[in-house]
Amino acid sequence: MKNTLKSLYTNARFFYIMWGLVVVFAASLFRDYLFSAGVILLSAFIGAVLVEFFLLYPSGGNAYIRANRRLAERFSNGDMNEVAITVESHFPFPVNIEIIDEIPYHFQIRDFLKKGRLVTGKPTVFKYGLRPLERGEYVFGALNVYVKGRLGLLSRRYRFDAGAIVKVYPSFIQMRRYEIMAISNRLNEVGVKKIRRIGHHSEFDQIREYIKGDDIRTINWRATARVAKMMVNQFRDERSQQIFCLINMGRSMKMPFDGLTLLDYAINTSLVMSNIAILRHDKTGLVTFDDKIRSALPARAEGRHMQSIMEVLYKQTTSFSESNYEALYTFIRSRVHQRSLFILFTNFESIESARREIDLLTGIASKHLLMLVFFENEEVSKVLTSETTDAEEIYKHAIAEKFIYDKKQIVKELERRGIYALLTKPEKLTVDTMNKYLEFKSRGLL
Repeated sequence: MKNTLKSLYTNARFFYIMWGLVVVFAASLFRDYLFSAGVILLSAFIGAVLVEFFLLYPSGGNAYIRANRRLAERFSNGDMNEVAITVESHFPFPVNIEIIDEIPYHFQIRDFLKKGRLVTGKPTVFKYGLRPLERGEYVFGALNVYVKGRLGLLSRRYRFDAGAIVKVYPSFIQMRRYEIMAISNRLNEVGVKKIRRIGHHSEFDQIREYIKGDDIRTINWRATARVAKMMVNQFRDERSQQIFCLINMGRSMKMPFDGLTLLDYAINTSLVMSNIAILRHDKTGLVTFDDKIRSALPARAEGRHMQSIMEVLYKQTTSFSESNYEALYTFIRSRVHQRSLFILFTNFESIESARREIDLLTGIASKHLLMLVFFENEEVSKVLTSETTDAEEIYKHAIAEKFIYDKKQIVKELERRGIYALLTKPEKLTVDTMNKYLEFKSRGLL
């Protein structure tokens, strides 16, 4: 009986009728005949409530509604992830339902409601999407299904799937999208440029018959004389080169943009870059740091290495401390001896902060190929596009121009020291970084 009362709810129509009866009985103080009418209406109302109750709670009623929530084992951070709710009714008559899913608090969705009408024995699927903005574990509460009576006076609540947990990983949806495009040679659809190969920075693959359009410089004259057919040398990109993604997890990377932090943009791009590098038969590694080295994976090319990278990136959090580039420099000098491409995701807001670290970065660039990736400040750019109506706005414009000028000066200073620099917007980070990687490969800089 206790469980029954806990699952029983009254609807708005129940209270409307109650207030109507109160009005009738109040009016009967002035018109006696209304009292008899009120008693009849009250009796009919009580009878309707009892009928509604027994329709909602038939014998064995626990199995009259079945529902389940279908979740992926893991969600992709920053992407839309689908959740499906399947509900099936075994009541002998059609019923109206309302679904309230207790969504994890991270999403701050407090008005979730799905309505529908169920026919006996016919499952109905309700779908909705969730876009997580943080990595970690998300806990779903109960899936509540409210079945309305045929008269709309009472509702019965069913609860399912309480305590479901889903882990939010770096954006593997984005990784798979770029992977499919790379395999099918359609990367240009998302802005990745087709870069012309400069010279022959490649290794020999095989000798094959000449095809119209082949570079005549690749003709193998000895093989041609031996078989009396035009033969050419075929080359392929140099393989087993080492690519490291270096991720700064200091407080400068906690700046938000479109819900995600710069750190999460860097993590998502690192996952994509690592996967593309392995597809191109390069070795890929990972280093994360703030005031010290937080995690490090050596460069490998095995397929299962991607799972190791994803697990490491999934657990990364910041301590909001200052970044220690000296620790990074020492780690690279002692652990990485083969010339490698280092893609450093960081952020400098002023020319002074960049100059404090430039000597250490130059030391890394003297032994390796270093590309420093940092971000344009979107909020500053918005200030420049706004109208100036008073002196305060003019001062804001002048300060914004100074910030943008400093960013450009940082790029020039880095390039003067032999460090490649990429200043990009967060939403273009993946494509711009990939273009630079392909450019380095085509130019044979590694």
